[in-house]
Amino acid sequence: MSFTRQLSEMSASELNDAIDDTNFPQAHILSRGRNNSVCSTSSISGTSSLADRQQNQTEEATAIAGTPVEEVAPAPALVPVAGNQRPRLILKTNGSSPDSDGTQPKTPMTPRTSTTPGSGHEKCTFHHDLELDHKPPTREALLPDMARSYRLLLGGLGENPDRQGLIKTPERAAKAMLYFTKGYDQSLEDVLNGAVFDEDHDEMVVVKDIEMFSMCEHHLVPFYGKVSIGYLPCNKILGLSKLARIVEIFSRRLQVQERLTKQIAVAVTQAVQPAGVAVVVEGVHMCMVMRGVQKINSKTVTSTMLGVFRDDPKTREEFLNLVNSK
Repeated sequence: MSFTRQLSEMSASELNDAIDDTNFPQAHILSRGRNNSVCSTSSISGTSSLADRQQNQTEEATAIAGTPVEEVAPAPALVPVAGNQRPRLILKTNGSSPDSDGTQPKTPMTPRTSTTPGSGHEKCTFHHDLELDHKPPTREALLPDMARSYRLLLGGLGENPDRQGLIKTPERAAKAMLYFTKGYDQSLEDVLNGAVFDEDHDEMVVVKDIEMFSMCEHHLVPFYGKVSIGYLPCNKILGLSKLARIVEIFSRRLQVQERLTKQIAVAVTQAVQPAGVAVVVEGVHMCMVMRGVQKINSKTVTSTMLGVFRDDPKTREEFLNLVNSK
């Protein structure tokens, strides 16, 4: 299963549980000075890496129990790394972790098989009766059915779908909905397109006021606003436009703002494995403006702080000051 698909199927609470903060350098043992990079977790400075400490603890416990060390399975919370590289963020879903190199087998949540006798595809997973040619239908192929649904909706509202102003409305509405939810057709790997660069830079990178448009999954009405993203690189930087494209991937889906904020933060972490990521989203929800309480001046602000941004108040304050400055 692709990493991006996993994120799209996780609730905000599941995303929160999936984040293992031990994979980030801890602020209390690090400083951001020139001579002591925030990315350093080696034992040279007097502190061993998180992976090494966990392995030593496992070996000590095993020695006491009298079990050979080599028979003990490595702890699943951290991925072993070489040299001074940081352990990678792990999503604890179904006992497996996604691999950023794309070598993980991509298996759907619920394998589908054909039910047509004699089709030769009875045992073929990933397919059902409409996909016997092994070519899943494109989203555009769904337009006729969606247009018919919108036509029924217009009729249910008491309108005449055949009057001049509404003849082509069902098709237009179907195309618009596909555009509003085009993020389902995009993956993190495709959007990054190799725009991750090796760079000896460990100071904060912030891109703020990224315009965001999304659809509330509770009422199917829009919410919009702006997103600010900051991260502390660990010898890898991301093309600046890719941060805006990551926002597009997850905002162009049926969403709630809380989950959207976490998805963006986890995606940036997966992309460049920084020392920390911070995301702040400010949104205006039409479900509060046009209906319900109808509070037209209300705004919703959500944030996700990972790694150093969560552990170090000074780093977090620096980011928030940059975001709020005009």
